[in-house]
Amino acid sequence: MSDTNPPRLLLINGPNLNMLGKRDPAKYGIFTLADVEKLTREVAAAQGYDLDCFQSNHEGDLVDRIQQAMGVYDGILLNAGALTHYSYALRDAIELCRLPVMEIHISDIHKREPFRSISVIHPVCCGQVAGFGIDSYRLGTEQLCRLLKGM
Repeated sequence: MSDTNPPRLLLINGPNLNMLGKRDPAKYGIFTLADVEKLTREVAAAQGYDLDCFQSNHEGDLVDRIQQAMGVYDGILLNAGALTHYSYALRDAIELCRLPVMEIHISDIHKREPFRSISVIHPVCCGQVAGFGIDSYRLGTEQLCRLLKGM
Protein backbone atom coordinates (compact mmCIF):
# COMPACT_ATOMS: atom_id res chain seq x y z
CA MET A 1 0.00 0.00 0.00
CA SER A 2 3.02 2.29 -0.13
CA ASP A 3 4.12 4.27 -3.15
CA THR A 4 7.47 2.46 -3.48
CA ASN A 5 6.34 -1.15 -3.16
CA PRO A 6 4.02 -3.09 -5.44
CA PRO A 7 0.45 -3.36 -4.21
CA ARG A 8 -0.21 -6.52 -2.21
CA LEU A 9 -2.89 -9.16 -2.16
CA LEU A 10 -3.55 -11.80 0.46
CA LEU A 11 -4.76 -15.28 -0.46
CA ILE A 12 -6.55 -17.02 2.42
CA ASN A 13 -7.60 -20.66 2.27
CA GLY A 14 -9.76 -22.16 4.99
CA PRO A 15 -10.48 -25.58 6.47
CA ASN A 16 -9.44 -28.72 4.62
CA LEU A 17 -7.92 -26.86 1.69
CA ASN A 18 -4.51 -28.00 2.87
CA MET A 19 -5.72 -31.47 1.79
CA LEU A 20 -6.19 -30.56 -1.87
CA GLY A 21 -4.90 -33.36 -4.05
CA LYS A 22 -6.08 -35.94 -1.52
CA ARG A 23 -9.64 -34.76 -0.98
CA ASP A 24 -12.40 -36.06 -3.30
CA PRO A 25 -10.68 -35.51 -6.67
CA ALA A 26 -14.04 -35.65 -8.50
CA LYS A 27 -15.10 -32.42 -6.74
CA TYR A 28 -11.79 -30.78 -5.96
CA GLY A 29 -9.36 -31.99 -8.63
CA ILE A 30 -5.90 -33.45 -8.21
CA PHE A 31 -4.00 -30.17 -7.73
CA THR A 32 -2.49 -29.25 -4.37
CA LEU A 33 -2.59 -26.13 -2.24
CA ALA A 34 0.98 -25.44 -3.39
CA ASP A 35 -0.29 -25.53 -7.00
CA VAL A 36 -3.05 -23.05 -6.08
CA GLU A 37 -0.60 -20.71 -4.39
CA LYS A 38 1.86 -20.86 -7.30
CA LEU A 39 -0.85 -20.15 -9.89
CA THR A 40 -2.37 -17.32 -7.86
CA ARG A 41 1.04 -15.76 -7.24
CA GLU A 42 1.83 -15.86 -10.99
CA VAL A 43 -1.51 -14.32 -11.95
CA ALA A 44 -1.15 -11.59 -9.31
CA ALA A 45 2.41 -10.81 -10.45
CA ALA A 46 1.26 -10.53 -14.07
CA GLN A 47 -1.21 -7.90 -12.86
CA GLY A 48 1.48 -6.03 -10.88
CA TYR A 49 0.65 -7.36 -7.41
CA ASP A 50 2.67 -9.16 -4.78
CA LEU A 51 0.83 -12.04 -3.09
CA ASP A 52 1.09 -13.56 0.37
CA CYS A 53 -0.62 -16.84 1.21
CA PHE A 54 -2.21 -18.15 4.40
CA GLN A 55 -4.13 -21.34 5.21
CA SER A 56 -5.72 -22.49 8.43
CA ASN A 57 -8.24 -25.05 9.58
CA HIS A 58 -9.21 -22.76 12.47
CA GLU A 59 -11.91 -20.10 12.18
CA GLY A 60 -10.29 -17.74 14.70
CA ASP A 61 -6.97 -17.81 12.83
CA LEU A 62 -8.78 -16.78 9.64
CA VAL A 63 -10.58 -13.96 11.47
CA ASP A 64 -7.27 -12.79 12.96
CA ARG A 65 -5.57 -12.82 9.53
CA ILE A 66 -8.36 -10.79 7.93
CA GLN A 67 -8.14 -8.22 10.73
CA GLN A 68 -4.34 -8.06 10.38
CA ALA A 69 -4.72 -7.38 6.65
CA MET A 70 -6.11 -3.89 7.25
CA GLY A 71 -3.61 -1.25 6.15
CA VAL A 72 -1.23 -3.92 4.81
CA TYR A 73 -3.00 -5.35 1.76
CA ASP A 74 -5.02 -3.87 -1.08
CA GLY A 75 -7.38 -6.84 -1.35
CA ILE A 76 -8.05 -10.40 -0.23
CA LEU A 77 -8.77 -13.59 -2.16
CA LEU A 78 -10.71 -15.94 0.12
CA ASN A 79 -11.72 -19.57 -0.14
CA ALA A 80 -13.34 -20.02 3.26
CA GLY A 81 -14.20 -23.67 2.62
CA ALA A 82 -17.09 -24.92 4.73
CA LEU A 83 -16.98 -21.74 6.84
CA THR A 84 -18.54 -19.99 3.85
CA HIS A 85 -21.89 -21.44 4.80
CA TYR A 86 -22.15 -20.59 8.49
CA SER A 87 -19.35 -18.36 9.82
CA TYR A 88 -20.84 -15.06 10.83
CA ALA A 89 -17.55 -14.32 12.61
CA LEU A 90 -15.77 -14.50 9.25
CA ARG A 91 -18.50 -12.38 7.66
CA ASP A 92 -18.10 -9.74 10.37
CA ALA A 93 -14.30 -9.71 9.96
CA ILE A 94 -14.65 -9.18 6.20
CA GLU A 95 -17.10 -6.35 6.74
CA LEU A 96 -14.88 -4.78 9.40
CA CYS A 97 -11.66 -4.86 7.36
CA ARG A 98 -13.23 -2.79 4.55
CA LEU A 99 -10.93 -4.34 1.96
CA PRO A 100 -12.31 -5.79 -1.25
CA VAL A 101 -12.60 -9.55 -0.71
CA MET A 102 -13.12 -11.91 -3.65
CA GLU A 103 -14.90 -15.11 -2.61
CA ILE A 104 -13.49 -18.18 -4.36
CA HIS A 105 -14.74 -21.77 -4.59
CA ILE A 106 -13.27 -24.68 -6.51
CA SER A 107 -16.60 -26.46 -6.92
CA ASP A 108 -19.89 -24.86 -7.90
CA ILE A 109 -21.49 -24.38 -4.49
CA HIS A 110 -24.81 -23.61 -6.19
CA LYS A 111 -25.01 -27.11 -7.69
CA ARG A 112 -24.10 -29.07 -4.56
CA GLU A 113 -25.95 -29.93 -1.36
CA PRO A 114 -28.59 -27.32 -0.45
CA PHE A 115 -26.67 -26.11 2.63
CA ARG A 116 -23.61 -25.39 0.44
CA SER A 117 -25.56 -23.06 -1.85
CA ILE A 118 -25.80 -20.49 0.93
CA SER A 119 -22.85 -18.16 1.41
CA VAL A 120 -23.15 -15.99 4.49
CA ILE A 121 -19.99 -14.10 3.45
CA HIS A 122 -21.18 -13.26 -0.08
CA PRO A 123 -23.04 -10.05 0.88
CA VAL A 124 -19.82 -8.49 2.23
CA CYS A 125 -17.54 -9.66 -0.60
CA CYS A 126 -16.90 -7.74 -3.82
CA GLY A 127 -17.59 -10.82 -5.95
CA GLN A 128 -17.71 -14.59 -6.14
CA VAL A 129 -16.09 -17.10 -8.50
CA ALA A 130 -17.20 -20.72 -8.17
CA GLY A 131 -17.10 -23.95 -10.11
CA PHE A 132 -14.00 -23.59 -12.28
CA GLY A 133 -11.61 -25.82 -10.33
CA ILE A 134 -8.15 -24.35 -9.91
CA ASP A 135 -9.11 -21.73 -12.52
CA SER A 136 -11.46 -20.21 -9.93
CA TYR A 137 -8.33 -18.78 -8.32
CA ARG A 138 -7.05 -17.40 -11.63
CA LEU A 139 -10.40 -15.84 -12.48
CA GLY A 140 -10.90 -14.49 -8.97
CA THR A 141 -7.44 -12.91 -8.95
CA GLU A 142 -7.97 -11.31 -12.34
CA GLN A 143 -11.37 -9.95 -11.27
CA LEU A 144 -10.04 -8.55 -8.00
CA CYS A 145 -7.12 -6.88 -9.79
CA ARG A 146 -9.51 -5.33 -12.34
CA LEU A 147 -11.67 -4.01 -9.53
CA LEU A 148 -8.67 -2.57 -7.70
CA LYS A 149 -7.45 -0.88 -10.88
CA GLY A 150 -10.90 0.59 -11.48
CA MET A 151 -11.44 -1.25 -14.76
